[in-house]
Amino acid sequence: MVEACLAQARQARGTRGAAPRPETPPPSRPKAVIAPHAGYAKAPDIWCPGLFSGPIAGSAYGAVSDGLEGIERVVLLGPSHFVPFTGLALPRAEAFQTPLGLVPVDAEARRAILRAAQVVTADAPHAREHSLEVQLPFLQVLLGDEVSVLPIVSGDATAPQVTAALERVWGGDETLIIISSDLSHYLDYARARAVDAATAQSILACAAELDADQACGHVAINGLLCAARQRHLNVRLLDLRNSGDTQPDRSRVVGYGAFALYEGPVRQ
Repeated sequence: MVEACLAQARQARGTRGAAPRPETPPPSRPKAVIAPHAGYAKAPDIWCPGLFSGPIAGSAYGAVSDGLEGIERVVLLGPSHFVPFTGLALPRAEAFQTPLGLVPVDAEARRAILRAAQVVTADAPHAREHSLEVQLPFLQVLLGDEVSVLPIVSGDATAPQVTAALERVWGGDETLIIISSDLSHYLDYARARAVDAATAQSILACAAELDADQACGHVAINGLLCAARQRHLNVRLLDLRNSGDTQPDRSRVVGYGAFALYEGPVRQ
């Protein structure tokens, strides 16, 4: 299923809501991407809000696939949907497991980020959390056993706090940052398109002012956008759709966006 999402993204690049392909190609690989986490596809016997984000996640990881060489560490940052807490939380686990195998947690990056304010070790926010886990199979398909991850769940934190934590593990070409977030939730199709389009423009402008109505992962996105401003990163919209585009029901949809942030110039 992951391979199919990636293949679909390659075929649809530059179409179906994505930004036009820039005249000047971006660098071979983004420093960071924003990818959705609702679910790859519908499982008929499981209730899950906001299904079918897999193709849009494929658009985000399709950009990563343009330059895989040298990636050793992936920093994963997504929201806590079930456990309220203050700050950013790392799990005690030494690895995460999916049907594709084990993904080790990067011990060096863990030590580095724990020196940042508001970063704690706590298993409870991770216990039921899917926002990071659904990203792992994409990384495993693309990178195999050659990568470790730093899984961070965000609670109540400010954008500067997230930025400061990211700076601890920013690294160089060996480090990729993945922000996990869906966009609007449970609006009708037309309203969701309007809200998500405005959110996308804010992200493209590096305006770190998103709220929970715009993106469940607004804490992480705002922190990344602050870092992007400081480091003069350029943002490219890869895909912007919602669950009404990937399944029939358009009465209550969830928005999905894929964005890539580059350290080189990108012309929208």
